[in-house]
Amino acid sequence: MALATFSVRMDESLKRQFDALCSDFGMNATTAFNVFARAVVRERRIPFEIQASDDITRQDGMQAFMALRAQAKENGVQDLTLEEINEEIRKSRYGEETE
Repeated sequence: MALATFSVRMDESLKRQFDALCSDFGMNATTAFNVFARAVVRERRIPFEIQASDDITRQDGMQAFMALRAQAKENGVQDLTLEEINEEIRKSRYGEETE
């Protein structure tokens, strides 16, 4: 089987940490990347979950909430009660005109 070169750029500190950990496992970085590549091909997926951190999710959620809050204030509906909100939702669902 012919070999190919695969070059990866990464933060120098991360590389040092990765190399040290691979050494603890008894392998080098090349072997670790080969193990990863074989797992991806075999399983036909990334063999671990990739997701955004909770901090980003919370920040995005808070920004969306604050934007909705500002929009409600602009439209003069920031003080609606829960019953009034539910009535607006009901009217919207059933195609009724809102006042």
